[in-house]
Amino acid sequence: MEIVENKEIEIFTTEMVFEQLYETAFPVVAKFISKMNGSFQDARDIFQDALVIYYERSNNPGTHIRTTPEAYILGIAKNLWIRKFNRNRKHISLDSFEASITIPEDFFPSLKSKLILQFLETTGKKCMDLLHGFYYDNLTIREIREVFGYRNEHSATVQKYKCLEKVRDTIKEKSRIYEDFID
Repeated sequence: MEIVENKEIEIFTTEMVFEQLYETAFPVVAKFISKMNGSFQDARDIFQDALVIYYERSNNPGTHIRTTPEAYILGIAKNLWIRKFNRNRKHISLDSFEASITIPEDFFPSLKSKLILQFLETTGKKCMDLLHGFYYDNLTIREIREVFGYRNEHSATVQKYKCLEKVRDTIKEKSRIYEDFID
């Protein structure tokens, strides 16, 4: 019967120690985690883990704690929070990532752009490359002559004109008018 009473006294004493630690150490841990952008629930979870670690180490005969229980628990809680924070920093929620993505208005080609591209494609690869170089890459006629190997600038200009004429002819064949391509 005496052993049972000692166990009850030990449990009662441990319970009182935990209550005392909740009153003294939890507010400090909660304040730290709040400063580190943690929630109240995070503080409760971290404190519980720290309390379990403290209890296990304090009951280990080979471990000697040289500081107050509150300071020891705060140190454990800081280490646990930093470890959790570093782990969570590598992961972001898909919702927040998706919200940060913006698609430019001109990302999807409009119907007019598709039509123009189709007409340009009928001119052939060489004309497409030449027109792309002139209008999109902003190459000068001199640069076009060098890149495409024309004898002189006049030949490059004539070839550019012929490519544009091919596009115009294709548009005429398909019964399109200029206004179809203007906003």
